[in-house]
Amino acid sequence: MKLTILGGGGFRVPLVYGALLGDHAEGRVTRVVLHDLDAGRLSAVTRVLAEQAAGVPDAPAVSATTDLDEALTGADFVFSAIRVGGLEGRANDEKVALDEGVLGQETVGAGGIAYGLRTVPVAEDIARRVARVAPDAWVINFTNPAGLVTEAMSRHLGDRVIGICDSPVGLGRRIARVLGADPGEAWIDYVGLNHLGWVRGLRVNGRDELPRLLADPDLLGSFEEGKLFGTDWLQSLGAIPNEYLHYYYFNREAVRAYSEAEKTRGAFLRDQQAGFYDEMKRPDAAALTAWDRTRAEREATYMAEARETAGAGERDADDLSGGYEKVALALMRAIARDERTTLILNVRNRGTLSVLDAEAVIEVPCLVDANGAHPVTVDPLPDHASGLVCSVKAVEREVLAAAESGSRTTAVKAFALHPLVDSVNVARRLVDGYTAVHPGLAYLK
Repeated sequence: MKLTILGGGGFRVPLVYGALLGDHAEGRVTRVVLHDLDAGRLSAVTRVLAEQAAGVPDAPAVSATTDLDEALTGADFVFSAIRVGGLEGRANDEKVALDEGVLGQETVGAGGIAYGLRTVPVAEDIARRVARVAPDAWVINFTNPAGLVTEAMSRHLGDRVIGICDSPVGLGRRIARVLGADPGEAWIDYVGLNHLGWVRGLRVNGRDELPRLLADPDLLGSFEEGKLFGTDWLQSLGAIPNEYLHYYYFNREAVRAYSEAEKTRGAFLRDQQAGFYDEMKRPDAAALTAWDRTRAEREATYMAEARETAGAGERDADDLSGGYEKVALALMRAIARDERTTLILNVRNRGTLSVLDAEAVIEVPCLVDANGAHPVTVDPLPDHASGLVCSVKAVEREVLAAAESGSRTTAVKAFALHPLVDSVNVARRLVDGYTAVHPGLAYLK
């Protein structure tokens, strides 16, 4: 099988290739094509992959190209992990928002809206190209904001685009671990939007073990989310939120922490990864060693501001291994080999959540087989969660409308309606600020 990776010069691509190297079964990926607009980044990542493949006799062949149609032609799967505007764009997203006193995180609030506005037109163009050049391919989307971008692409690809995220997987794994359960055997009752969901149950052999966790403050406070949100708040909710909900529940503290940080997350990653790619310009550089060193630092500092605000301390060693590449591999296996499995994915609602329409992309457990991902029926969300989900989905729809129409007025509406933007005037200034620093938003008139 041929796998095309869009954003193939991206820093996390070796995680995907590493997962592929461990798959030796029939029907596996045998050819990987990396596509990126930056030939230098492609060269750097290709070197890392070559060192990863050393000594693996059946390693998937790797090639690289800057030609999108060439990359897509004949693809069985297309993995989309692009970053429109690069890490410089992410750093600007954060700065413009913080200058207005609101959160600039790349998928939440003002930063997520800005990222979506410049990414959706590109993602939709890719979806149209896939439909034309590789109509039988399945698209696995990891491009952020993942739910929004998946919904944009689904308008052209239907159910053949599926969004993935490692946050629900990591959350379920941590809960299972603290309860002494096997994550592979547990059923995770998770529902919401991407970066806006809640675990409401964890069933082992038909028994829901989550109440036992919620009733034990010591156990509840022993893992990442317990430290991040506090045991009292989790007991009040009766559920375990995705870590990104910290930005909603503790927004004032998060904004202050971001404002006081020496560097925002985007600026840190921009500078850190620039060092890695510069190092890769040296022919004698040990590519895999340099990548491993940079990745370890990246993972250890993930959501550092939020953990500092909550006094959560350092991340546990078990949480430093990523996870989205494992979800991607499991998804490809299930579809390509009809190996039926259950994964938490971003798919079209199809009546799963009654408060949203059928075409809305949500994040829920799905049964996956050769015909794709099928959302599992879930219980309704409580009112507080439904309200937040509906509010954020409404914002996503305004982003999609602004991207389609090029309307600056609609873009302002998207910002103004978001729960974390507290004034229409702030929304107007955000649009001014973002269009000033992002050439990719020049289409807004």
